[in-house]
Amino acid sequence: MAEIVSLRMARKQKARSEKERAAEENRVRHGRTKAERQASEAVSRREEAAHEAHRRERPKPDGGR
Repeated sequence: MAEIVSLRMARKQKARSEKERAAEENRVRHGRTKAERQASEAVSRREEAAHEAHRRERPKPDGGR
């Protein structure tokens, strides 16, 4: 005999698998690996430090007032 399948459960499973497929596409399209994020942050910190190193005057601790 054929296996009895609940149509409601089958629809929900199909919707879950479609959402998972779309999520995987988005991760590939928009995501960055942890190593890429850390490398980008390190570059930003180095650039910020180089920029701050060229200031003529240091900002005052009280907010410049």
